[in-house]
Amino acid sequence: MSEAESKNSIQVIERMARLLDALAHSPAPASLKLLAQSTALHSSTAHRILSAMVNVRLVERAEQGNYRLGMRLIELGNLAKSRVSVRELALPYMRELHAATGEAVNLSVRREDEIVYIERSSSGRSMMRVVNVIGGRAPLHITAVGKLFLLEDGAAGVRAYAERTGLRSHTRNSLTSLAALEKELEKARRQGYAVDHEEAELGVRCIGAGIRDDDGVLVAGLSVSAPAERMKPGWSALVKQTAADISRGLGHRG
Repeated sequence: MSEAESKNSIQVIERMARLLDALAHSPAPASLKLLAQSTALHSSTAHRILSAMVNVRLVERAEQGNYRLGMRLIELGNLAKSRVSVRELALPYMRELHAATGEAVNLSVRREDEIVYIERSSSGRSMMRVVNVIGGRAPLHITAVGKLFLLEDGAAGVRAYAERTGLRSHTRNSLTSLAALEKELEKARRQGYAVDHEEAELGVRCIGAGIRDDDGVLVAGLSVSAPAERMKPGWSALVKQTAADISRGLGHRG
């Protein structure tokens, strides 16, 4: 392929992307005239590209010659979604957060009444028992991310959790009463993040924020763990923003 042909091919792809974006932003099927105007394309050019996309089901012709996104995009989107790994997506963001804080950054998911740590980004200077091994587990009520998952259960779910587990104490700071746990969860709901004040391990504090998928489901949690004397409250904004960035990568638009 010559350089000119290659340039033309790239130009067609760019124009196709502009048309798809225009259709995505249109709440109803759009006319050729509207699409040409919104993409700054000549009507004949827009019509030629739209016709090609109709042939491969990326776009559909609606009534009265209007256009809308095609079903093949749904098929491709579902396939892409099924292949997205939260861990792989989160790792670059975790490394950036670790570079900003200098502390351990953890990615965890829920497994029944526990949090399981599935990834960690750390320089190794923190010697915390709870999170120093990927695959480590901890009860929901003593971890920052675990509290976020409990919030998703609602009031009845939290009471059921308390009855099942007895809210066993792990340190003198652990929340061992339903009233104390409910108060802490309400605070986390207002803040948009949760904390662990040396509840899992004395001398270690944690700030956690939730990661949601395109359906708004809480699928994982991101947290920074640090010795109590090094933890900075201002990191909460960093953790929330990083978790939000990962969520957007999963398709969340909250």
